[in-house]
Amino acid sequence: MSTSKRSLASVNPLVETRDVIAIKNRTGNLYESITVMSRRASQIAVTMKEELHRKLDEFTVHGDNLEEIHENKEQIEISRIYERMANPALQSINEFADDKIYYRKKQQ
Repeated sequence: MSTSKRSLASVNPLVETRDVIAIKNRTGNLYESITVMSRRASQIAVTMKEELHRKLDEFTVHGDNLEEIHENKEQIEISRIYERMANPALQSINEFADDKIYYRKKQQ
């Protein structure tokens, strides 16, 4: 497990209340802070989905017989690990609170 996966897996999967004022103060605008967190959550979700599909593709059987579908215990365990991970939105909120997200404003 890489360092980024360990940090993502260590996020508490339970929803907690957040200090809206502290979130607003990071960028100066609450909606801008929410936008930063939502874009990061989208990135995390895409990454997690790609990793999961890459791991599960190892177990795919390329054959014509659709009736023979096996349950692979390793495949089930991998799926359970990803189900136990915190929601990408919660992960992005924690990254934002810990100043682990780099963001910049567009110059207009």
